[in-house]
Amino acid sequence: MASLRSIHSVIPLRRCSNLVHFRPAALGIDTRNYSSRKVSSGEYLHRSVVPTMHYQKSLPRLPIPNIEDTIKRYLAAQRPLLDDDQFRSTEKLAQDFQNGVGKQLNEELVAQDKNTKHTSYISGPWFEMYLSARDPVVLNFNPFMSFNSDPKSEYNDQLLRATNMVCSAVRFMKTLRAELLEPEVFHLNPAKSDTDRFKKFIRWVPSSLSWYGAYMVNAYPLDMSQYFRLFNSTRIPKLGRDELFTDTKGKHLLVMRKGHMYVFDILDKDGNLVKPSEIQSHLKYILSDPMPAPTFPLGVLTSENRDVWAGLRDKLIALGNAEALETVDSAVFCLSLDDESMRDHIHISHNMLHGDAYNRWFDKSFSLILTKDGQAAINFEHSWGDGVAVLRLQNEIFKDTIEQPLVHPGSVAVVDSASAVRRLQFNLDSELENGIKKAKENFDSAVSKLTIDAMEFKKGGKEQLKKSKLSPDAIAQLAFQMGFLRQYGQTVATYESCSTAAFRHGRTETIRPATIHTKKCSHAFVCQPGQHSVEQLKAMLNDCSKYHGQLTKEAAMGQGFDRHLFALRYLANSKGHALHGLYADPAYAAINHNILSTSTLSSPSVNLGGFAPVVPDGFGIGYGVHDDWIGCNVSSYPTRNVHEFLQCVHKSLEDIFTVLEGKSLS
Repeated sequence: MASLRSIHSVIPLRRCSNLVHFRPAALGIDTRNYSSRKVSSGEYLHRSVVPTMHYQKSLPRLPIPNIEDTIKRYLAAQRPLLDDDQFRSTEKLAQDFQNGVGKQLNEELVAQDKNTKHTSYISGPWFEMYLSARDPVVLNFNPFMSFNSDPKSEYNDQLLRATNMVCSAVRFMKTLRAELLEPEVFHLNPAKSDTDRFKKFIRWVPSSLSWYGAYMVNAYPLDMSQYFRLFNSTRIPKLGRDELFTDTKGKHLLVMRKGHMYVFDILDKDGNLVKPSEIQSHLKYILSDPMPAPTFPLGVLTSENRDVWAGLRDKLIALGNAEALETVDSAVFCLSLDDESMRDHIHISHNMLHGDAYNRWFDKSFSLILTKDGQAAINFEHSWGDGVAVLRLQNEIFKDTIEQPLVHPGSVAVVDSASAVRRLQFNLDSELENGIKKAKENFDSAVSKLTIDAMEFKKGGKEQLKKSKLSPDAIAQLAFQMGFLRQYGQTVATYESCSTAAFRHGRTETIRPATIHTKKCSHAFVCQPGQHSVEQLKAMLNDCSKYHGQLTKEAAMGQGFDRHLFALRYLANSKGHALHGLYADPAYAAINHNILSTSTLSSPSVNLGGFAPVVPDGFGIGYGVHDDWIGCNVSSYPTRNVHEFLQCVHKSLEDIFTVLEGKSLS
């Protein structure tokens, strides 16, 4: 299970009044071959020998850590962030919690978990945390992942690429629902487990035992319970707590252009994919619609505070818009066709993360965005699940569209799109118009404060680090620690998370990359130049790498401390108990105020991934360690200088690779 670190999402934390709200960003998964070798044409991406949900019943349950281990790990993570007096105070509170209230709460949590064997101890509280958050989903929750361009340049045309991507997404959905999609499995020994022979064997093993059969050949099936929410799903704003809505009967696509909303069926009455040429014709019809942008585009409301949006939605329904809203909510997914061309990757990041809010419905489970010059991305709402499912969808769409596109340059269909495509109409009054106007003002104010910059380090990457027997992810994280120390002279709370999808209804667990080892190493490189030999610096790098590896193994096995402490606090709140002093400790608030919020992404389909900082004085760091280079896509608000930070990270990487080459630092 050690290598399950390569399945990791990022859910940075956000401190809001007395609650800690977790704010997810993007998720990264090391590249692996998702699709079955035998690809069928027509309705399905492929036909898996093993049914999609075959392993689900037998997945092991997410373990609840021992309270003693949780407190030990919590204190280890606090040590580099606190001075001696602060640490002694935090240590006293933590040990008092462990021996008293924490022990009692943990016994209650374990007993509760035994009565809910169909799920995990974190699943309910996690949904509650997301859906109760009142902050706008834009910048606070929704991340984006942009696609690489199609290697055949002529297929990067907006209309052509949108058509092919819509068709591939529908094929993915149909393959999933027919249980023909390859199960999500992490193979430690693919020569034994990722073979036709093994698959033919395991399909006859009862579902209740199938996980054990995979385990015997070092394969680890992953939880796929979130996948059904990918399609026909929307987050519905409600006062106090939102709801998730899914209606699998919906056969139509929601298309947004210039702030208008259009729908047409992408499945016929028998549930089959509409002819790709017809879909192309309908999208061409929408792209050629001369209707000017609406004065009050409804999509802007999905960028608003959730309670404000809930009240305005109730007003919309009262004015007779219930059917139109239900059409939006039940659509298979949202396709946003933007009229803008992208200037560079910074422009892409801003456009795909937030855009102008006119041409988005941020509440859909995911939106596929296509710009005028054929740049594509997925922006997704995060309450329904983690990025494992979204990245799988993105990988499959990319693979399918480049290997077997269904429409081609020059293809034209003669179809009566005018009768097939319907533009949705909404009744608005002055209160709603003012609400849209105010939402747009709030949105513009929020995004105007966001800065995004990027960096490419070209002097080394994964190959060189592995030759030096160092974890590429550990070294990237170390560079962020060094960079922040170089810029601000501090070690601060840092967040990286690891998927716990190897367990039934697992979500994520936190890796805490700021450690006593990274602090010591960073100070040696940044604050004490020339005071250590190359061998001493290499030894420190090795210590950082080993400890980071230990933390990630523990996290993959559900043995971190963040989720456990979160669940214990949630339980205490739900029982009406007063919270222990551990939760009121300034050190607890500080470690959950994640100034460095990080997410790594490695996939042949993904060009960029991005998200906003999770705290006003933080950085949102999307990064990738490639074979011979390292890239970062970083966001900040005005209290931090993202350009200078990236310069400091680049300098830190230069120093690390200089030492790895056996040279002393100048």
